[in-house]
Amino acid sequence: MFHFLKASISNIITENFQQNINANSIQINATPTDFVGDCTIVVFPFTKFSKLNPEATGNFFGEQLKLQNSSIESFNVVKGFLNIVFTQQFWLSQLAQASNQNNYGFHPSSGKKIMVEYSSPNTNKPLHLGHVRNILLGHSISEILKACGNEVIKTTLVNDRGIHICKSMLAYKKDCEKREMEIGSINPATESMKGDHLVGKYYVIFNDLFKLEIEKLKAEGLNEDDATKKSTLMAETQQMLLDWEAGKPEVIALWKMMNSWVYEGFDATYTTLGVTFNKTYYESNTYLLGKEIVQEGVANKVFTQDDDHSVWIDLTADGLDRKILQRKDGTSVYITQDVGTAQMKYNDYGMNESIYVVGNEQDYHFKVLQLILKKMNKIYADGIYHLSYGMVELPTGKMKSREGTVVDADDLMNEMITSAKLTTEERGKLDGMTDDEKQKLYYTIGMGALKYFLLKVDPKKKMLFNPAESIELQGNTGPFIQYTHARICSILRNNGLERKDVNDVIKNYHLHQLEKALIQEINLFPDKILESGKEHNPSILANYTYNLAKSFNQFYAELSVLKADTENEIQFRLHLVEMVNKVIHQSLQLLGIQAPSVM
Repeated sequence: MFHFLKASISNIITENFQQNINANSIQINATPTDFVGDCTIVVFPFTKFSKLNPEATGNFFGEQLKLQNSSIESFNVVKGFLNIVFTQQFWLSQLAQASNQNNYGFHPSSGKKIMVEYSSPNTNKPLHLGHVRNILLGHSISEILKACGNEVIKTTLVNDRGIHICKSMLAYKKDCEKREMEIGSINPATESMKGDHLVGKYYVIFNDLFKLEIEKLKAEGLNEDDATKKSTLMAETQQMLLDWEAGKPEVIALWKMMNSWVYEGFDATYTTLGVTFNKTYYESNTYLLGKEIVQEGVANKVFTQDDDHSVWIDLTADGLDRKILQRKDGTSVYITQDVGTAQMKYNDYGMNESIYVVGNEQDYHFKVLQLILKKMNKIYADGIYHLSYGMVELPTGKMKSREGTVVDADDLMNEMITSAKLTTEERGKLDGMTDDEKQKLYYTIGMGALKYFLLKVDPKKKMLFNPAESIELQGNTGPFIQYTHARICSILRNNGLERKDVNDVIKNYHLHQLEKALIQEINLFPDKILESGKEHNPSILANYTYNLAKSFNQFYAELSVLKADTENEIQFRLHLVEMVNKVIHQSLQLLGIQAPSVM
């Protein structure tokens, strides 16, 4: 917003003190409401050049800036803070410039290519509330990074192999045997269940059977560890994994069939969420490349192979631990697959940055991954970034997939849409809408409530999900922002005026303080996009949008748009609220939220 001020300050320092300073390092913020000013420059760092106290330094820079910029009306200094007041014409010209830009707030090409990996589900369970936060964060940060001028590739990695996948497969196979039915004759159609839900049911069944077996062995006098080692269920699962890696036909056929059910279920959930991917990777493809890289690491003495043929890397000197990369039986582990996936992704796209949207319980894992790749001298290692986020909890505590205590994503979305329907019907403003239009509106409000509630919280923070709070029309919610957008759409539809060009309207216009406040909020939009992208944090943009909507509602409560005193005032305010609506619409779009025109 104030890039020209930063450039001016940098020039002042060069010309007067023969010092060079990076303009981007200069700190400029909106002036707190307790003080007079439109923006505040922190001048403490400039005292090392000026050799003056902070107040004198502030006055020096204030005078210099005022001489160089006719848009500055006045300034004042409070200790080490220089407060700048801009002329009304400056703010009016800012509105005109914004109004004349088709994609206001979006930035030119940066030349960078960024990959964002998100969702990354297991094929042994359906998507749940925790996945939803992951998916929405990944989708939103992808759109924000695009708006920052980057080329973005949206990817997902499907965890479709491993011991946990074999647990669902074994439980399904045993159920077919128990019911004396052929493999495949029990399926989503016969069970009237989404494929991912059916496979998830068998994952829970396996763990229930495993618990019973362990309790029985413990009752015979074994401790927990010995009981686990003696478990026939676990032994069968481990054998199934070996058979899978060996390509045993009947195991591969069962795996492909059950995975196909899951993928169909995932696709339906993604469609309802409104998210897509440019590329889907499968660990069943990437783990082999990972095993090749492990052998490369052994040959280069980056890794060591023990006498039992297991492969390790010792990271204790780096403050981490000794990490296994391949088991003694030759099967791979998570880190092996991730090493292979990282290489395959770079081979495919050659991106500058690779962002992994994964929960904070995997912080250590990604430190290990990046360090391994650095030790392997992989040129893409420095570009790896773990977008770590906190878990979503319920009032009852953490969710556990293996115990079947998760909030299912499909059930959650249906609940939100149903809640939106009830609250909308209670308001009674659906006259003239067809049934299809009503259903679309319920979906838009329900999904907007869900998405905004999950995105308005800093990703790094753990959060408590509250569906009832998220759907409310008042407060920091998605429906409040959507309603503000719909309200402005109604104003713009019902004005009945032939619109004048904004440049003609702003001539000699005298701004009300609330009008100025709205223009100031609008002007923050490009910087908020950049800040959200730089911090990998959609909550910055989400809360900015809420503040903009709140400012509009304060303006609208005190000033009339269509019944203003003069036609020029009406024309100006129509341009102003139209710009507010454009920013709200674009901002919600970057968050993956639809902006209804009627509500």
